[in-house]
Amino acid sequence: MKQKDDILLDLEKIEVLFDGPEENLKAFLEELHPTEIAFILELLKEKKRHRIIQLLPIDIASEAISEMDPESHPEKLLESLHSDLVTNIVEELSYDDATDIVSQLSESKRDEILDRIDEEDAAEIRKLLVYPEDTAGGLMTTEIVKIHCSLTKKEALEEVALQSEEIEAFYAIYVVDDADRLVGTVSLKNLIKAKAHIRIDALYDEELIYVETDTDQEEVAQMLSQYNLPGIPVVDKNSVLLGVVTFDDVIDVLEEETTEDILKIANVSDEEELSGNWKAALRSRMPWLVVNMATAFLASSVVFMFQDTIAKITLLATFMPIIAGMGGNAGTQALAVTIRRISLNTLPDSKIFQTISKELIVGVFNGLFFGMMVAIVAMFNNHSAMLGVVVFLAMLGNLILAGIIGASVPIILEKLGFDPAVASSILLTAFTDTIGFLLILGLGTYFLL
Repeated sequence: MKQKDDILLDLEKIEVLFDGPEENLKAFLEELHPTEIAFILELLKEKKRHRIIQLLPIDIASEAISEMDPESHPEKLLESLHSDLVTNIVEELSYDDATDIVSQLSESKRDEILDRIDEEDAAEIRKLLVYPEDTAGGLMTTEIVKIHCSLTKKEALEEVALQSEEIEAFYAIYVVDDADRLVGTVSLKNLIKAKAHIRIDALYDEELIYVETDTDQEEVAQMLSQYNLPGIPVVDKNSVLLGVVTFDDVIDVLEEETTEDILKIANVSDEEELSGNWKAALRSRMPWLVVNMATAFLASSVVFMFQDTIAKITLLATFMPIIAGMGGNAGTQALAVTIRRISLNTLPDSKIFQTISKELIVGVFNGLFFGMMVAIVAMFNNHSAMLGVVVFLAMLGNLILAGIIGASVPIILEKLGFDPAVASSILLTAFTDTIGFLLILGLGTYFLL
């Protein structure tokens, strides 16, 4: 597989080949992997996208479209192609990939496509369209291998061979009862090794790990990671087997959830596409900046309260951004670790006090170390031991409080039912700036005036 820098070189070659004979462009495309073609399609304009798709074999075209980043809108590419080509591509896609793309189309276009494709394929896609896209039902594919528990080894092998002809890849054989309820799994290895007369009900493993259709995608990803599974079966409320979520879908989920968390920590709405225009960016970011400005006024009001102190001891003003900035950075470290633990469900109630205590201890040691450093600088510049004491205590106090706040704010928000990634950083900045200014100016007023 090529690195993205190499693919960009391929893009430059393709741009040149567009002006030459079609055979040369087609020959060059044949040398590329579908994921490499997908990356190139994301960077090209619509007309050139069309030309590439039309030159590709249907199986390669469908795989390339399925591998495109959702933000590059593969559904728009699909929608703009000729109807016959769209039909062939959708029929070639796996049910879950087809559902992901078709679900983004307008209802009229979606119905038009589903009416044209094979009835069985359309029926499976319509089933999946019912489920929200961020749930196990929305992620799953119905292309699975399942056998009845009463089959013999020979019958089971014949059934597996028959079902696998229609499936690109499968990672488990699921065992069901008369009501199509999931009762267990059997590995292909154990099935092959078993004696000829043995029945599946004496062979399958009853230890089941599964999810229901309404399970959130993040929980599905966590379960696959926790149990090191290549796929996890999806059942309804009655334990009827409906499909499976495979690890390749979960990789996309983990990337999506990580991106969402990063954007939220920066107070950027997860609805803003990374490749979106400036209007969308402005619309999603401005509200958070308004909240941030309101909290900044809180910190500035502290400075206003001590304007007489600053007028008499102007040197204090030079240390204010240092105290506040160090507190903000230390608090962000505690914040990031805590939010990560919450998102991974590794912070039970029994560990909350331990988590906050750890950040308090870290804050004490950081405060002592950096407090001494800034105190030495203060005393060297002003030859005042008391100024050194003031900045030392302000740094110590702000770093201790920053650690406590950075750990406790996300926990409190999560307990109150809010997303801790969204508002934590704004609250943290408000606290560390306000407390930092209050400490250095308050202590300066008390000790130096």
